[in-house]
Amino acid sequence: MGSCLSVEEDEHLQTQNKSSSRPEKLLRFSEVVTAKVMLLLRRVDECNWILRWLKLWSILVYMESLYLPRKGSMSSNTIVIIPKNVKDLRQSPGNGDLDIFTYEEMKLATKHFRPDQVLGEGGFGIVYKGVIDDNVRSGYKTTQVAIKELDPEGLQGDREWLAEVNYLGQLRHSNLVKLIGYCCEGDHRLLVYEYMASGSLEKHLFLRVRATLTWQKRLKIALDAARGLAFLHGVEKPIIYRDFKTSNILLDADFNAKLSDFGLARVGPTGDQTHVSTRVMGTYGYAAPEYVMTGHLTARSDVYGFGVVLLEMLIGRRAMDKSRPSREHNLVEWARPILNHSKKLVRILDPRIEGQYSSKILMKVANLAYQCLSQNPKGRPVMSQVIEILEPLVTQEASHEEAALQNGSGCVTLYEVPKRLPDTPNERDRLKSESEREAVPVKSKPGNARSKSEPPKECDLYDPSPDAVVVERSSSDGR
Repeated sequence: MGSCLSVEEDEHLQTQNKSSSRPEKLLRFSEVVTAKVMLLLRRVDECNWILRWLKLWSILVYMESLYLPRKGSMSSNTIVIIPKNVKDLRQSPGNGDLDIFTYEEMKLATKHFRPDQVLGEGGFGIVYKGVIDDNVRSGYKTTQVAIKELDPEGLQGDREWLAEVNYLGQLRHSNLVKLIGYCCEGDHRLLVYEYMASGSLEKHLFLRVRATLTWQKRLKIALDAARGLAFLHGVEKPIIYRDFKTSNILLDADFNAKLSDFGLARVGPTGDQTHVSTRVMGTYGYAAPEYVMTGHLTARSDVYGFGVVLLEMLIGRRAMDKSRPSREHNLVEWARPILNHSKKLVRILDPRIEGQYSSKILMKVANLAYQCLSQNPKGRPVMSQVIEILEPLVTQEASHEEAALQNGSGCVTLYEVPKRLPDTPNERDRLKSESEREAVPVKSKPGNARSKSEPPKECDLYDPSPDAVVVERSSSDGR
């Protein structure tokens, strides 16, 4: 039977039930909270272990990035930590394989910076020839080097000097000049490179009378330089060279070409970036037009510079030459429209390569230069495509040259091998009498007219630089 409660009794019972259930609910709530906290703590502990493993893994990856590039020297495509200033240069792990020299060692290596040791001079300072051996540093293997000393009052400073250490100190490739070490003592900033016995491409193209660069050599140099640029553009963080020109292409004793002077190089666009914006720097005549106008830098800016150098090797003239008629001051503006016209092109080619090329290969090289010099960056090939074009051409020319040598018919050139000088007075007298008997009188025309035996005006052997003209004038004045 059910019981019947009054309203007052029912309210009193409900109040009792509520008061008695509160401790139970609080207990259950505390148990739930405690359980969740314990679970969270266990998960945090697990996370700590994960973090520890991640930290260990990152350390292993970091160590791998330090040591692998130094073992796989010729194909490293990783740039590790870059020092931001000279102070933390020694702490940069990526430069650990460079030798650090004292200023006293640099003086010994260059015979106290003697003037007859000077190899060249530029906006950075002076380059000296040197030797580092056991007399300079105990136990050091005798090595011929080129030592570049930064001029504190020159066009480049610590920033450019440090950039060169960063890039050449961490990247290794057969077509990049090897950086052996550096000196950073007080205000002295020096870089020590491998010695390039044949000097710069500029010297052979513009500063020497005798022909040393055959057509075959020029193609090989172009291919070597293209490989160097392609390597820079293909590393993990692409590098834009920004100062590709003949004076920065150095040649070893076998005329293998290597890129030098990385003072203006910088990291290019990555990811979704189409370009990097930077202050316009470089050499007028070699810089891409869009870079000069906007400051937008891409890998194809280097391709334009490559096209200028290729054109210089074809024509034998400098990119900028104010000694020429006004319409010929800028080589690209004057010569590029002619590159696709074979008959016109032959008339302006460097006479030193006359008779050394096949017309088919010549036009392929000219067309490549034409594409590289496109005003539209998208119309230019990338450096990997340039290599694909040049490689078979170099192989074909090499086979043609070898076949000509085997058949006993070398290339026709404008140059003869210098005759051996007579050793004795009797031999000199004999040669003099023979030359007098064989001499043929040349009839000259009156006035300024040329005789038939004189070479045409177009056959200048080389295009002298403004500096060379000054030297000639000063030497004639001193006689």
